[in-house]
Amino acid sequence: MVTPFDKNGSVDYGRLKALVEEQVAGGVEGICSVGTSGESPTLSHEEHHKVIEKTIEFAAGKVAIIAGTGANSTAEAVSLTKAAIAAGGSDACLQVTPYYNKPNAEGLYRHFTTVADLGLPVVLYNVPGRSGREIPLDVVARLAKHPNIVAIKEAAGSVERVSAIKNLVPGFTVLSGDDSLALPMISVGAEGVISVASNVVPREVGEMVRLALAGDFTKAGALHRKYYPLFRDLFIDVNPVMAKEALWLMGKIERSFRLPLCETTDANIGRLRGTLAALGLVS
Repeated sequence: MVTPFDKNGSVDYGRLKALVEEQVAGGVEGICSVGTSGESPTLSHEEHHKVIEKTIEFAAGKVAIIAGTGANSTAEAVSLTKAAIAAGGSDACLQVTPYYNKPNAEGLYRHFTTVADLGLPVVLYNVPGRSGREIPLDVVARLAKHPNIVAIKEAAGSVERVSAIKNLVPGFTVLSGDDSLALPMISVGAEGVISVASNVVPREVGEMVRLALAGDFTKAGALHRKYYPLFRDLFIDVNPVMAKEALWLMGKIERSFRLPLCETTDANIGRLRGTLAALGLVS
């Protein structure tokens, strides 16, 4: 979920409450707080803790909460995760592959298991496009043996990796990290999606995923095709810029980012507005 800011760039907790309540009403199974879409790199540690705590408060126990507490410093990831544990109410944490320092296989293993040893269930987050480092398949298989490492978010754009992970560790939960690949990933064993588009159309994304999980790929495919233009256009600029622009166009948040992120181009806004209008989301 995105983190809404007011016109002055401060976290807008009133709009955060409205967004959380809309997600809950839309029937999502869970909310991922302060992940990539939540602009986690630009939040202070105090804000990071508070956004997670308020998300838990606003969700009122109606959905699962995944707290984004990853970092490229193991000590920082441990600190953020300890704070989430102390606050109570998080069902799991999302741990991104350490970025920039690009650790070797053993470093990756030690990083993730150090966080997992704290006791909060861990969802690994494989996103080489942002981190510059893929979690190797043999490391995923090693990590899956840890009792607190329960799932992986696959955002490498590879359906083949889902098959490879399921082949190595059949019982390990894989979640798509890309809305446009949710259906093909589910077809080979993924069990859901950590969605960007759900910020905009939570009920529809949930329906698509549930139909696919039930084996009804005809109806799920129809929803995929209907909303594919939205899935596509939410990534014509770097995430979460377009998701926040969509919510702004829908009148749900201010058009406010924190540098180095900023608003998109007028051309992109025109394209996104057209897509939202075609779906009946804006007039």
